[in-house]
Amino acid sequence: MDRYNELVEILTKANYEYHILDNPTTLTDQEYDNYLRELYKIEEEHPEWIRDDSPTHKIGGVILDKFNKVTHKIPMMSLADVFNEDEIREFDTRILKEGVHPKYVCELKIDGLSVSLKYENGLLVSGATRGDGTIGEDITHNVKTIKQVPLKLSEPIDIEVRGEIYMSKKTLVELNKTREANGEVPLKNCRNAAAGSVRQLDSSIAAKRNLEVWIYHLPNPEDYGIKTHHEALEFMKKLGFRVNPNNEIVNNVEEILDFIKRKGEAREELPYDIDGVVVKVDNLHDHEILGNTIRYPKWACAYKFPAQEVQTKLKDIKFTVGRTGQVTPNAILEPVMVMGSLISKATLHNEEYCKMKDIRIGDTVKIIKAGDVIPRVESVVFENRVSSAIPFKFIDRCPICSSILVKKDASYYCVNEDCEKKNIERLIHFVSRDTMNIDGLGDAIIEDLYNLNYIKEIPDIYKLKDYTEELKLLEGFGDKSINNLLNSIEESKKVSLDKLLFAIGIRYVGKKTGKILAKRFKNIDELMNASYETLRDIRDVGDVIALSVKKYFEDEANIQMIEKLKTLGVNMEYLGTEVSEETVFTNRTFVLTGSLSNITRDDAKEKIESLGGNTSGSVSKKTDVVICGKDPGSKYTKAVELGIEIWDEEKFLEMLP
Repeated sequence: MDRYNELVEILTKANYEYHILDNPTTLTDQEYDNYLRELYKIEEEHPEWIRDDSPTHKIGGVILDKFNKVTHKIPMMSLADVFNEDEIREFDTRILKEGVHPKYVCELKIDGLSVSLKYENGLLVSGATRGDGTIGEDITHNVKTIKQVPLKLSEPIDIEVRGEIYMSKKTLVELNKTREANGEVPLKNCRNAAAGSVRQLDSSIAAKRNLEVWIYHLPNPEDYGIKTHHEALEFMKKLGFRVNPNNEIVNNVEEILDFIKRKGEAREELPYDIDGVVVKVDNLHDHEILGNTIRYPKWACAYKFPAQEVQTKLKDIKFTVGRTGQVTPNAILEPVMVMGSLISKATLHNEEYCKMKDIRIGDTVKIIKAGDVIPRVESVVFENRVSSAIPFKFIDRCPICSSILVKKDASYYCVNEDCEKKNIERLIHFVSRDTMNIDGLGDAIIEDLYNLNYIKEIPDIYKLKDYTEELKLLEGFGDKSINNLLNSIEESKKVSLDKLLFAIGIRYVGKKTGKILAKRFKNIDELMNASYETLRDIRDVGDVIALSVKKYFEDEANIQMIEKLKTLGVNMEYLGTEVSEETVFTNRTFVLTGSLSNITRDDAKEKIESLGGNTSGSVSKKTDVVICGKDPGSKYTKAVELGIEIWDEEKFLEMLP
């Protein structure tokens, strides 16, 4: 109960700072989300404790007294937030369980301030904020200054629409330059700048802020004979409202996830801030079937892009052994949501990294995801350091086999070839998705099968069928799961040489280098017999990788393993397509920008590379062509400045054979 009361006070204070002061200083967005989830959980377990002033009862913020109040006849409801793929799938599953088999509309979640606009006989009569969902603030005098808000519609119609007022990234930069020149404090971000501008009593100030708006919701579509949300968007667009073009009708949850992925990748290139994707059931009759909770409609959700950086406490440091024997320090953290995942561990890289950043047990640290995948400790929040924080010290023995560690370059290694952990990690890497892609052999199962002596080395994976009866005695292994596993193992024999080279664990040979070597030598025997000089002279290989590959194939144990895999039927040849003649893509570098409608970005890259071209993530003088989809952003601008050839999506597709 003490914790419950504490959470109510924390969130109430944060709501005031965010919605009233437009200056969120107490909590980060991620911390707020975590606390709110915790509060919901306590209220579910102890409904008798629920306070009348609980933040879970509120949809928006507190009303400002300096504006006239406006009552929303149809409440402006918030949307339920989801944070990862699993929660998107749960949302879809709940809808399917209701007997609804929907199409969805996916839209960008604009990071701004919600607004309701009312028109009578086609003329704008009022604009209001969301407020607490039922009562908002009259901001008509400021709304009229926004260029994208029509003062007169294309039809003399009575209507209310809802949308999001925002400030573009470019406008914020220009505004802050002016403020700094005038000795004023620069505004933190586009969202706060837009909210502060809308809440000015003097409309001339708002007029100078160059605010913009997207309209995305019609609260009473049935009054206009409309049957789907997408029809409502088109209807509002026809009336003269500005509707964001980044919306798509999708057929299932996989297409929802694809939309989220694509928009997440294009996020930085947009001229405005988005903080997620909104997913809505398209058919309005299905809305009636699904209904609403007290706070949210059940037919929609808002996927929130994960926080770029969050803070938490470093509780301990543990050391792990990888497949190469490298010993890595790992931070044990107070669990925190980072980019859609609940993180309790993060890499600390090596001794030098920890000492350079002065990382100590007990510190408050900032966590990010490197490449949006691997969580790491980015820095220490020194102002929060406690006197009991314990300085970092690297261990001198392997945490698994107790062998004395050997330092190579900046890292420490266990050089005991019989170290159990090293062998297990090699096996886990071999079966992973980016290598041999064997479904059914997760980390825990690999470790169990290793301890049972069924799989001790890589070739043993392909002999697992000899233990079919023994597998049936293990928990979680039925006839179907065993057959699926054995079929997946058989399928893995057919993968291309480039994936095998990555799988067997040659130091410095990853996914990209594996493909370079496989394309060059075509089969593993040619690669094994290649000289150091030949390897070194290959583009993007060089001295270090060449030496590593040469040493790997000089080791008799590695040669024996390769021969065993050959005997067991594992493919040793490159199966990728080769370009037999020059194309418009050959030896040219391409950059993709914006949203592509008819092909995914990954598929586009694969097509370019299969036709002899190269792809890059940034525009430079070495770029030959920039391919632009919708909302191309800064890469398009730079391409124009540098005089680089530009293709739209239609031309790109025409160029494909």
